[in-house]
Amino acid sequence: MPLDFPRARPLLQSCNLPQLFIEELGWEPAHPKLTLRTGETDYAFSAIAEKRGFTAWLCESPTGGLPDHATRLKLDRKLSETSFEHLIVFVTRDRASQSWMWVRREQGKPLAARTHEYHKDQPGDSLLQKLQILYVSLEEEEAGISTVAVAGRARAAFDIERVTKAFYRDFDTHRKAFLKFIDGIGEVADCEWYASVMLNRLMFVYFIQRKGFLDGDHNYLRNRLDRCKKEQGKDKFYTFYRYFLLRLFHEGFGKRRKDRAPDLEKLLGNIPYLNGGLFDVHELEKPERYGKEIAIPDKAFERIFDYFDQYQWHLDERPLRADNEINPDVLGYIFEKYINQKQMGAYYTKEDITEYISKNTVLPFLFDAARAKCKVAFENPDGPTVWDLLRENPNRYIYPAVRHGADKKLPPEIAAGLDTKKPNLIERRKPWNKPAPGDYALPTEIWREVVARRLRYEEVRRKLAAGEVREVNDFITLNLDLRQFAQDVIQNCEGPDLLMALWQAITTITVLDPTGGSGAFIFAALNILEPLYEACLDRMEAFHAEWGEHGKKAHPNYHKKFTEVLARVDAHPNRRYFVLKSIILNNLYAVDIMEEAVEICKLRLFLKLAAQVEPDAAKDNLGIEPLPDIDFNIRAGNTLVGYATYNEVKRAVTSKLDFDNAGPTRHKTFKNNELGLRN
Repeated sequence: MPLDFPRARPLLQSCNLPQLFIEELGWEPAHPKLTLRTGETDYAFSAIAEKRGFTAWLCESPTGGLPDHATRLKLDRKLSETSFEHLIVFVTRDRASQSWMWVRREQGKPLAARTHEYHKDQPGDSLLQKLQILYVSLEEEEAGISTVAVAGRARAAFDIERVTKAFYRDFDTHRKAFLKFIDGIGEVADCEWYASVMLNRLMFVYFIQRKGFLDGDHNYLRNRLDRCKKEQGKDKFYTFYRYFLLRLFHEGFGKRRKDRAPDLEKLLGNIPYLNGGLFDVHELEKPERYGKEIAIPDKAFERIFDYFDQYQWHLDERPLRADNEINPDVLGYIFEKYINQKQMGAYYTKEDITEYISKNTVLPFLFDAARAKCKVAFENPDGPTVWDLLRENPNRYIYPAVRHGADKKLPPEIAAGLDTKKPNLIERRKPWNKPAPGDYALPTEIWREVVARRLRYEEVRRKLAAGEVREVNDFITLNLDLRQFAQDVIQNCEGPDLLMALWQAITTITVLDPTGGSGAFIFAALNILEPLYEACLDRMEAFHAEWGEHGKKAHPNYHKKFTEVLARVDAHPNRRYFVLKSIILNNLYAVDIMEEAVEICKLRLFLKLAAQVEPDAAKDNLGIEPLPDIDFNIRAGNTLVGYATYNEVKRAVTSKLDFDNAGPTRHKTFKNNELGLRN
């Protein structure tokens, strides 16, 4: 591996990017500096390094935080006038956060920005894997690597859509090939189900092995396959499947290290106890089903490993909507791609849709629940309320896309069409039908659409500044940034009563997806709730710091509750692990009629937790907690059982008369409905 991760990681974390590029990636020093202006703000750019005319630039934000997406695109367009092939790293003033941006330019297509967000507290493996592709060896340098080749590597590293589509395209082919190798399962549907189970397990192992959880070996499965073939003989009693994999799944991941037999420890090495239902003896593996009849030759695993090894596998420490590489989030899309969509009615819902629906259902519910417990924070005629935040900074809660270009004065020929009292209105508005430049317009907008959007923006801003928005549902009606408002309300809590009301609402809300699939809406809800948990914990710590020892007397109840919460956080590997585990166990529920979908959903949740822990050989179980049992939260079953209320369910379940007097057909129908309900 050309890039030495242990050497490169501290350089990335300290934002020493010139040394990272020059000493670790083999690029040349670069010294150009320039200033680009957008709006009323100047942005200073410094070249980090260059290779054959492809330049990496650093831009430190003059405002302290990272510029918004629209501003970054404007700056990229301006920079391309003097440095066409480039990569930009935007950094905060304290150098704690970085946003790496590469823009794909294709003739006849809109610009496509590919970003990777990074914070210094993260390991950064996913970003380092991308940068590894930019490495230039001495041999390549001597051979005269071209600008086109360097630009191609940047595309390969950051144009994740291309990599992801290739994985989607090939997965079904390899799944079908793997299916043909499975012997001993007579039913076609069961065989397909078991192929899905095995591939899910193998993908899970691929993710955690690349993070070093499996005996410190980043190629654990491949190396164990080679060892089994060498020690036992190739395909001897289907060695790898029987001799190794099943023992790894059922005994290795299913037993604590102290409870494993010595021969198993020698076979598997130092691996963690994971618990979790994913690696339990599957229904199809039980003796009463197919049990020992199942056989899969080594060749099947050689082929699937060859396929998997073509891609980068990593556990994202901070999953991002813009980052769709081979990461746990890809599993849901893969699953819903290869199943029979028409037959099963399963379709993949994209992240922007799930986010929109989730935030506009979950967040209003939370505010209503908090308002019921702390009404004074929302309805206080003689004092401050949470709505004051809107009046103090209206633009903060209007999306950047709505505000785009509104800070610029309209050209005279466009402004002339605004006065409806003057004659020749139609003639004066003819220029409105022309495309507007990027400084004013969103992609594809004409001037007529720009003017309409500006008028809408001005009206919404006026309402906010005048204090007319005092209901959470107005955020949805006016298309305001409710997520930002929720964050700000928590961070600006002046009293512990509002914070506790919000915390109780956030930690007790239950989100149920009755047709959960592989978890699209479940993960959208998780992404909505996670920053709210984090903000509440931050505010609790701030209250503790403000109160000091005085808090025990001045606020005894709140001091005690906050202390208890923070103590629970400290009992986990890290705060984010606690937050995610709490959300998964306490807030999220899903049911789906397909067992395969349920397994994928649980797999993704398990990987989400595993991503938060770094392997530590010196700690018990490598520093990872056993995975929580979420079989109660994520279930296989039929939610369309004909019951609309709790009383209907109670009557159906407890009505002994109906049950005892039912004939065989009625008895069977009742039991099926009961099973569907329990599942």
